[in-house]
Amino acid sequence: MASAMIDNYRKGAEVHHGDALCKKKSIDLLQELGLPKGLFPLDDIEEFGYNREAGFIWLIQKKKKDHTFKKIKRQVSYAPEVTAFVEERKMKKMTGVKTKELMLWLSVVEMYIAAPSSEKITFKTGTGLSDSFPAIAFDLEQ
Repeated sequence: MASAMIDNYRKGAEVHHGDALCKKKSIDLLQELGLPKGLFPLDDIEEFGYNREAGFIWLIQKKKKDHTFKKIKRQVSYAPEVTAFVEERKMKKMTGVKTKELMLWLSVVEMYIAAPSSEKITFKTGTGLSDSFPAIAFDLEQ
């Protein structure tokens, strides 16, 4: 069931259904934004939506997904519903993404690549902490 926030942006959005198509569309969008194509390693995606006018995206998957980005040994958890406002090289006001720091799960609220030539991507948490990693660590995994 989609949240009220998604419902607010559904009108005028391009909405896709089915895992294969949603994966393709989300990867295409990440590439268009200049972000690593492996940022959303989700399974069983039921819906992907993008309201270009508002810059709002959402992904709905059947259940939460935990993933470890092997190149940086970092655990990330994706809720059944992930949302963000997007612009070139940036996602902000994110919901549904958490990273494990020591023993705590912290919400990721923003990610960005500072300049087109930068090889680092920075993640900010709701607590104000931020950390940067090589963008290549978030490429699509085979």
